Amino acid sequence: MDLLKTLPIGLYLEEPVTWLHRLDPRVKLFWLFSILVSPILANASWRFFLVGLLMGLTIAALIPLRVWRQQMGWLLFLCTMMLVLTSLLPDGLAIDYLSPVPSPAAIQSVEPFPDQFPPAAFEMPPATGYQYVVFDAWRLTVTQRSLELGIRLSTLLFTLIYGTNLFLLTTASEEVTVAIEVLMRPLRSLKVPVTEIALTVTLALRFIPLVLEETQNLIRSVQTRAINWKKLGFRGSAQVWLAVIERLLKNLLLRAEQTAAAMAVRGFTTPNTHRVKWSELRLRTADFIALVVLVGFWYARVVWGSEGV
Repeated sequence: MDLLKTLPIGLYLEEPVTWLHRLDPRVKLFWLFSILVSPILANASWRFFLVGLLMGLTIAALIPLRVWRQQMGWLLFLCTMMLVLTSLLPDGLAIDYLSPVPSPAAIQSVEPFPDQFPPAAFEMPPATGYQYVVFDAWRLTVTQRSLELGIRLSTLLFTLIYGTNLFLLTTASEEVTVAIEVLMRPLRSLKVPVTEIALTVTLALRFIPLVLEETQNLIRSVQTRAINWKKLGFRGSAQVWLAVIERLLKNLLLRAEQTAAAMAVRGFTTPNTHRVKWSELRLRTADFIALVVLVGFWYARVVWGSEGV
């Protein structure tokens, strides 16, 4: 079990260098923010469009299949299961679903209209074909509300996880740091520690692969001991996994202490006195094209993606 390959979360793809790699990280941050924010108060069509957009960007960027195939497969499976389970669960409305067409017995039991109220005044509006219950068979009921909740949860989960992962996959952590620091420069007038925040983001991104590596090593150490889980039972298995989690936390704290010691040995006191020049940002033609497309993206969101459209 190689977690670094099956769960490439927060890892940077150095080779091959795609056109997504060459885009300015500030432009990619704007796109990531738009993709994560646009599902708010959006209709189902727009949410599915975002899922297709992320998959299309992955294919259009010619990212190797080995990098995203397994992760996207597991994520699509998880989102599909969430969609199905949420659609089948009760929608939270404690109402009885009645047919809009009255039965013949109910029609006969209605008293005739008095003379002062002509029947034409009580004509029913024409039927629209709308049905609140979408599917009802074998004690399984899918309503309009439960289906809408399932679509919202599943598409939002896919957009949140895969959109962020695609950004980190094509953007180095140093570039993310520089982009965040540049975009947050106006906050320095409010005495916000912009450089410290950017440095913390860099260390956090660098620490994600270490967490996966430590988790992978502990899982392999448990597998090599050939533990008979049936004999241990539930209580014994829980004790083993609690010990593994405790060991994982100790190893991560040790890694963090080693990183802090390495920075202190190199004379790193504060980000302002020990400034590291990561990289230089420069907008190119492709970046301006991406910004123009982003404007069209928000225009389409307002025109076609709003609820009720």
